[in-house]
Amino acid sequence: MTMEDTRRRASQAPRRRSTQVLRPDEEQPLGNIGGRAREELAGWLRSPALDFYALIVVGTLLVGIGLVMVLSSSSVGNISRGDSGFAGLLRQGTFAAMGLVGLVTAAILPPGFYRRTAWILFALGLGLQCLVHVPGLGWEVYGNRNWIRIAGQTLQPSEFLKLSLAIWLGALLAMKRPLLNRPGHLLFPLVPGAGLALGLVVWGHDLGTTLVMCMLVAGAVWVAGVPRRWFVGAGLVGLAGVIALTITSGNRMARINNWLHGTCEGDSCLQSQQGMMGLAEGGWWGVGLGESRQKWGRLPAAENDYIFAIIGEELGLIGTLGVLALFTALALIMFRMINRLEDHFQQITVAGISAWLLGQAFVNMMVVTGLLPVIGVPLPFISSGGSALLASMTALGVLLSFARREPGAAEAIGARMGTVRRSISILPAPARSTSAPPTQPASGRTRTRRRRGRSRRTASRRTR
Repeated sequence: MTMEDTRRRASQAPRRRSTQVLRPDEEQPLGNIGGRAREELAGWLRSPALDFYALIVVGTLLVGIGLVMVLSSSSVGNISRGDSGFAGLLRQGTFAAMGLVGLVTAAILPPGFYRRTAWILFALGLGLQCLVHVPGLGWEVYGNRNWIRIAGQTLQPSEFLKLSLAIWLGALLAMKRPLLNRPGHLLFPLVPGAGLALGLVVWGHDLGTTLVMCMLVAGAVWVAGVPRRWFVGAGLVGLAGVIALTITSGNRMARINNWLHGTCEGDSCLQSQQGMMGLAEGGWWGVGLGESRQKWGRLPAAENDYIFAIIGEELGLIGTLGVLALFTALALIMFRMINRLEDHFQQITVAGISAWLLGQAFVNMMVVTGLLPVIGVPLPFISSGGSALLASMTALGVLLSFARREPGAAEAIGARMGTVRRSISILPAPARSTSAPPTQPASGRTRTRRRRGRSRRTASRRTR
């Protein structure tokens, strides 16, 4: 037997299948999943429309958490007063719907509209704040005269004054940006306008709102490029003013002494102590949504200034860290907007709004956790309160209007919307003709007869 016959028989013999599974890559059988994920994430982070969509997602999550927690924290109190347990949710939901209208309207308006009407909006904000001091119209709560009451409904004008102040600062500082190194252009009309807004709030004895507005002004002035020596000088003057307002008020001094020394007279530390107790009872995972004990009359303002304590009690440390992560994400988004926007007015306005929302949020959380003395400021988007929610959602709409004008954002958003419209479109079925009836498929016998007829005709042609 020759070698060729041996090879031929070996090739014709049945092959034994291997029990081993063959893979193109033993270490990564599914390919480089991590590399593809990193590439997709990097492409998503480089998207010009990232800020626009991220603002919508983060804002929706914050407002949604607020609605759920307002329902949980206010249900017991509403039932004890003879109301429905859902009264807090219905009230906050109504304000959220009104805020959504303001958000959409503010997002549709172009940035040029805000720049042209900055002085008008600021004048309207000042006018509303002046109504607080009108006898019979202004409303005082816990010594702070910062509300107006009309037909049984209360409104806090200072929340809308914050937004108008941010827009006015953006328009003013953008116009004077090349001249900010000159004292005359820096002081006028910036100092009189901002001083008037702050003075009207201080006149109502609302130091917490005043501090938030000071942070707003500081954020806008810093991004505008004011020389540091003037910035530090204004900060020292503001600090001296806050110290003076604190020393001249016995209530504020008592709060600071309680915070510094931990010695409380009577129930002056009740709110802070119950807030810390709620956070401690929550532990890692919380006692469960709706299972808070502090909302049963133990913690004052459970659905307002101290709603963060209810979040910590019911959702635990994980819930509080989740809220903190959302505000951190909001901070990163607005920081990215400031770097990407090319218009100085938009940059300065975003800086003012970010200093307002983020500063107020972190002050509220620091007060609840005992890192600051008690200051009455709500948690943006989450605390119960119509004026704060309306103003915050409208400010979010202004940010969306600016995010749409980032370089390449409008084209990316338009392309995405076009893709969505094409994906949900339904192709119509082809129309049938009504002139002729539809043809029926021929049966088996009919087809056989037709083949026999064709074969006979072909045979007759060949014989011819």
